[in-house]
Amino acid sequence: MKKSFDPDRPIYIQIREIIEDQILKGQLQEGDQAPSTNQLVNFYKVNHITVAKGVNQLVDEGILYKKRGIGMFVKSGAREKLVAQRKETFINDYIVALVHEANKLGFSEKEIISLIREVKEREINEH
Repeated sequence: MKKSFDPDRPIYIQIREIIEDQILKGQLQEGDQAPSTNQLVNFYKVNHITVAKGVNQLVDEGILYKKRGIGMFVKSGAREKLVAQRKETFINDYIVALVHEANKLGFSEKEIISLIREVKEREINEH
């Protein structure tokens, strides 16, 4: 887990994304207990209300659920829900902008796909 935060983004969102990433990477499985608010506060040295806001959003969205007096747990289907949400965000934040810019520059669909393949190949070779 990283301990530093991006100063340009709300910390509660970054806390939320850390938990989401743990679910997406399989570090937290369905039914697993998520880190408690107190654990997150102590680890990241941030305000309790800030952590609670991020965690409560995950509860409200059905990613985590609370067992009174025990803690928070990863809800069944949480990973699939997160993948669907992140894919939708990816499309809206990246693909739409890419297509608009590519159209302005006169790229064909074939050229865009070729460029994506080249970048992906470079990424694979670098890691």
